[in-house]
Amino acid sequence: MFLYGASGHAKVIIDILNANGIKIEGLVDDNPEITDLLGYPVSHQYTGHSPLIISIGNNTIRKMIAEKISADFATAIHPTAVISPAATVGDGSVVMQGAIVQSCAKIGKHCIINTGASVDHECIIEDYVHVSPHATLCGNVHVGEGSWIAAGSVILPGIKIGKWSVIGAGSVVSKNIPDGVLAVGNRCKIIKKIQ
Repeated sequence: MFLYGASGHAKVIIDILNANGIKIEGLVDDNPEITDLLGYPVSHQYTGHSPLIISIGNNTIRKMIAEKISADFATAIHPTAVISPAATVGDGSVVMQGAIVQSCAKIGKHCIINTGASVDHECIIEDYVHVSPHATLCGNVHVGEGSWIAAGSVILPGIKIGKWSVIGAGSVVSKNIPDGVLAVGNRCKIIKKIQ
């Protein structure tokens, strides 16, 4: 297994792969000053390494890299995560320690379901979404491409979050949120457009 990106997010993915007994061959990173991460070699040019996980937390950069390179993208799911057999997790996605993905939830490609996050039944998480630590998505929530649900947020049942929006940490979302906005608070309110 290879990782593209050698920062904090990669360190957690390394832990996940190690916990699953998956051998890590090395990492790729554009920063020439990084030559090693947790004892694994870091190269600075992508030359078709596969299987591969893009280990970068920024949703926009993860999408840019996924669209730029051709690779056999893998998933990484920590053994302490609880994934329903009726759920699906797309290529390139990672599910961190203690996360829960319930029945008929659909996780898109290159998503991050972070530490202790909860994605309940029939949620749809589109590509490049980041559900941060201890965020809770109740049943039938739909999160649009590239959106970021920050730590500790709660999305109530049936809510739709638009594409490339940000839900601030600790927010409680009880109404649909459109594309390209920053929304925060309890009850969550739109603060500004970000696209």
